[in-house]
Amino acid sequence: MDHPCLGALSYSRQGGQDGAERPWGSVGWGQGNSQVSEMPLPQKKRWESMAKGLVLGALFTSFLLLLYSYAVPPLHTGLASTTPEGAAPCSPALSEPEAPTPANGSAGGCQPRRDIVFMKTHKTASSTLLNILFRFGQKHGLKFAFPNGRNDFDYPAFFARSLVQDYRPGACFNIICNHMRFHYDEVRGLVPPNATFITVLRDPARLFESSFHYFGSVVPFTWKLSGRDKLAKFLQDPDRYYDPHGYNAHYLHNLLFFDLGYDSDLDPGSPQVQEHILEVERRFHLVLLQEYFDESLVLLKDLLCWELEDVLYFKLNARRASAVPRLSGELYRRATAWNVLDARLYRHFNASFWRKVEAFGRERMAHEVAALRRANERMRRICIDGGHAVDATAIQDSAMQPWQPLGTKSILGYNLKKSIGRRHAQLCRRMLTPEIQYLMDLGVNLWVTKLWKLIRDFLQW
Repeated sequence: MDHPCLGALSYSRQGGQDGAERPWGSVGWGQGNSQVSEMPLPQKKRWESMAKGLVLGALFTSFLLLLYSYAVPPLHTGLASTTPEGAAPCSPALSEPEAPTPANGSAGGCQPRRDIVFMKTHKTASSTLLNILFRFGQKHGLKFAFPNGRNDFDYPAFFARSLVQDYRPGACFNIICNHMRFHYDEVRGLVPPNATFITVLRDPARLFESSFHYFGSVVPFTWKLSGRDKLAKFLQDPDRYYDPHGYNAHYLHNLLFFDLGYDSDLDPGSPQVQEHILEVERRFHLVLLQEYFDESLVLLKDLLCWELEDVLYFKLNARRASAVPRLSGELYRRATAWNVLDARLYRHFNASFWRKVEAFGRERMAHEVAALRRANERMRRICIDGGHAVDATAIQDSAMQPWQPLGTKSILGYNLKKSIGRRHAQLCRRMLTPEIQYLMDLGVNLWVTKLWKLIRDFLQW
């Protein structure tokens, strides 16, 4: 689930009006002391009930504020001290052989790679890739580095090893894949030296559009936008509305740069921009592109020496088309210019992506993409009731209900077929399980996320 940080809540309780009671103003002040001093019993109980409600409301609000201060860390613009100095790096057991690193997955003697860092960026089809990693890790009994209490590593704060559930100095993990704000040294210290680093990017204008619709309601400076199309209004003059220090502002400006651990408000003319882009290139073995997801998965399969079944997928966390109006030519240009750091990052890795495709072989790529799509289509017929995604209200099993953004139910999900052969039953369920439920299946402690869901359900958000 991609969910935003919790917002401060207010709560009030109003006593109901009994139609048989007289309103307070109907009591006559000139009718004797007995009428003034002796409040009717039902009226007295009503006031006592209201007083209790106010006290409970105050306590409830105080509790939520405490929860908010715990669950939402302060936003750091620079790297701060995270894990105590001297924390031991990952020390893999001597009995664990390191996987070879062939030029590509088709090389003879290739062994599947099992140590993987996935830098999960927002609104980039990353939930679908997360499901692939969950399935692979579960299938092979691998050790995940999971968050503790919530489904991300205290985002938007920088990642720290101490945030990992059951972390002990020197502990080694096979897979790290939940949302974080990237901190390379901290992540590097959790995995073996031969771990594969991957991430995924998306056209910055389209990403901004998606992020605006998904997170806009929890970015306060957007509340003053008027009109039906707030995104268009914002893009007419972003500097008028944008507040770099505003709560959740990072969701609406160079979000890729931010997620990767860099300053999203960096001057585009600064030489640091290109330095950061080249640093990403050095650190990551493969940068996938959301627009070419199937081609990306073929490259990933080759890099990791996996089987076709390992990269099968259904599109998860997708939204209704009606909830995502496409940007026009002029608005697309404005959105790209507003996210210029992300645009430069994307252009760089778009070029390098196609160089990898050329090295892989265009004809070979087309053949493998076709095989992947045929296999996905076969699984769709086997697993999905009706053969397609449905609105949240039409999902019959709560275990298949994806996390929804505040104030709307725009995220689609699936209904699992009632009768599936034993050979595919487990795979179908895992492929269709949303992130939050899958994390719980894997034994992750999600008490903050669960509590937040209860509050949202109670308030009907």
